[in-house]
Amino acid sequence: MRILGCLCPSRCPSIRPKTQVGYLRFYSAPQATIVPRIRTWNTSEPEQWQPKDQYPRITKQDAALDYNTFKERYKYLGRGQSMPDEEVVVRAHAGMSAAQFRDFLTQVNRGDIYSVKGIPQRTPRNELSVLATEIPQLLSPCRQPLPTTLLDKETRIRNRHVDFLLNPQSADIVRLRSEITKFLRQWLSDEGHIEVQTPILADAAGGAVARPFHTSATEFQDRRITLRIAPELWLKRLVMGGFERVFEIGPSFRNEGIDLSHNPEFTTCEFYRSYADIEELIDMTERMFLRLSRVVISAVLNDCRALNPPIIDFSPPIPRLDFIPAIEAAIGKKLPQLTSPDAQAQLILLLNECDIPLPSLPTLPRLLDKLSTKYLESQCEGPTWITNHPECLSPLSKSFIHPDHQQRVAARAELFVKNTELVNCYEEENSPMEQRRKFENQLQYHEGDLEAEIDENYLQALEWGLPPTGGWGCGIDRLCMLFSGSNRIADVLSFGTLRNVVALGRDRKKP
Repeated sequence: MRILGCLCPSRCPSIRPKTQVGYLRFYSAPQATIVPRIRTWNTSEPEQWQPKDQYPRITKQDAALDYNTFKERYKYLGRGQSMPDEEVVVRAHAGMSAAQFRDFLTQVNRGDIYSVKGIPQRTPRNELSVLATEIPQLLSPCRQPLPTTLLDKETRIRNRHVDFLLNPQSADIVRLRSEITKFLRQWLSDEGHIEVQTPILADAAGGAVARPFHTSATEFQDRRITLRIAPELWLKRLVMGGFERVFEIGPSFRNEGIDLSHNPEFTTCEFYRSYADIEELIDMTERMFLRLSRVVISAVLNDCRALNPPIIDFSPPIPRLDFIPAIEAAIGKKLPQLTSPDAQAQLILLLNECDIPLPSLPTLPRLLDKLSTKYLESQCEGPTWITNHPECLSPLSKSFIHPDHQQRVAARAELFVKNTELVNCYEEENSPMEQRRKFENQLQYHEGDLEAEIDENYLQALEWGLPPTGGWGCGIDRLCMLFSGSNRIADVLSFGTLRNVVALGRDRKKP
């Protein structure tokens, strides 16, 4: 049998497997220089050490195993035990003389990828490894000097392929992200949702308030094409079409700034569930995150050991902050009636009294968002729900008169952890008349924004009937930041933010 795996730095003549990729990677002593080099072969070396083909093709073998399968299959081996009747790949130690092996090592460079054939065994040091029976075959040489360390963050993010080789934490974040995405997909499928794909390119963007990207298509040269800012309106059209439970995990694009927690291209998970109210959505979220936290702990203990994520208690019930009463309690004053014509002017006076800087465009939603950021989100270090937002903050949500303070609020809840929003969910507005009114109110708050418009196509679709529906959205990138303990969104993206990706084509630091 044969294994194609990956090898880690070693003490000669032993070579031990570490990372989880498809072929064998050997690391010998570090290079003295880190300038680019071209691999050459010494013709004075014995002929058997001069490879005829540095990049050979490989053939499929029924006995070939990946490294994880190798570990699982031979985990029962005891100290010093081997399987002489079976052959695998990876550890050059027995089967050739020490002198032969030393000659071979003169041709090995850090980063080279080899295939090694041998006998599986567990060493006296309790390491699962391979006794080589043949000279290892070079599959692909490393023609750049592989550094021993790579610490500068910008250099790492612009040379991610090298970063993944040298920094286990970077590679483990990618693995953890895969585990998180896999869990969400499986959990939603088990709950009866079907996964769908909705358009990324369309003639207009909807489902959120954001500046979109624009492009063009050769098929429609006279029309401007827009990249989606959210999949929400497409997914609700599917619910109208009879798909009662749907979800999508995919990218969205917003032509806005880049910072520690925002990137113009980002990944979300959204699901829509017919006949679910806000309490059911909250209950589902609490059950989901409790299980997800356990999956993350298991992944860190078994596969992502370089990570040290924070311990977060998602045990239900998660505390709640009622938006308006919580703000009034924090500032010691009552908020004005938010549907009155002078609500905006009264809020401006209130923010001035509280010494809160006004936003650049002091609309009613932005003023309320300022109050929420200062007085509510700051209380959300541990998992906390913020509920019953004012109607003007949620134009796509159903709304009602709050029985305690008689303000019109949305049937909405946001989950915050470490002062950052993770989940946004609400009961979807399914009345075309009410939705039109809310769209018209939203336009008033975006005066001067030439791209703001009423989505007539969506309003027309609503007339076919949208059942009472609960909608739920979560940013995958922020979720991975939380569970991996990362402070930068660039760290949980395979190749960093848009700034890093664009810079890949320019002059950059060499690792």
